[in-house]
Amino acid sequence: MTVLPRSAASPALLVRYGAEAPAGAVLLLHGGRADGLEAPPFLNLPALRMRPFAEAVRRAAGGRAVLVAEGRYRHRGWNGERADAARDAETALAGLRTRFGEIPVVLVGHSMGGRAALAVAGDPAVRGVVALAPWCPPGEPVAHLAGRRLHLLHDETDRVTAARDSWAFVTRAREAGADATGVPMPVGGHTMLRGARLWHRRAAALALEILATTPA
Repeated sequence: MTVLPRSAASPALLVRYGAEAPAGAVLLLHGGRADGLEAPPFLNLPALRMRPFAEAVRRAAGGRAVLVAEGRYRHRGWNGERADAARDAETALAGLRTRFGEIPVVLVGHSMGGRAALAVAGDPAVRGVVALAPWCPPGEPVAHLAGRRLHLLHDETDRVTAARDSWAFVTRAREAGADATGVPMPVGGHTMLRGARLWHRRAAALALEILATTPA
């Protein structure tokens, strides 16, 4: 496992599993809150929830040169028009580009991290997004998603973010030119703890599928 300190390359980027010359990267973006200017706590449960997804991608990648990294946020919340999580996701993408060059990237984001992933998916490096129980408020921009592959996974019993908003986002993204699909999950709610292995396996498989089909 390769772990970069926060001061290296980008304070918004933590590399979990890497290769000297990766052919592609999966960037994980964890959840948060609607509002909160304070820094995430040292024991950050939303970030810990993404660790099994990092491991699932590493295992599924096998011997392929796929880098797995995590985004880090300065603040716990999205914070309205500030869109802090999206700004930090942009910084993490810039950190990947600085350290590893122009490699294709797939974003895997949960809840607020899913919103951030979808918001920054217009970056030239991003090939697609796997959004897990994402926060998709009505009216979110979609024009920048043309040509991107999107998979939105949601359990319809989720009481924190609404699956119907995910399905509506998928429809709007398709109309904007994205290759977008909604994936109903049978269990898991918002935390994805029930049926966790299914969430891990499915997210890893979809992320690696997007990378594998990226044009050379």
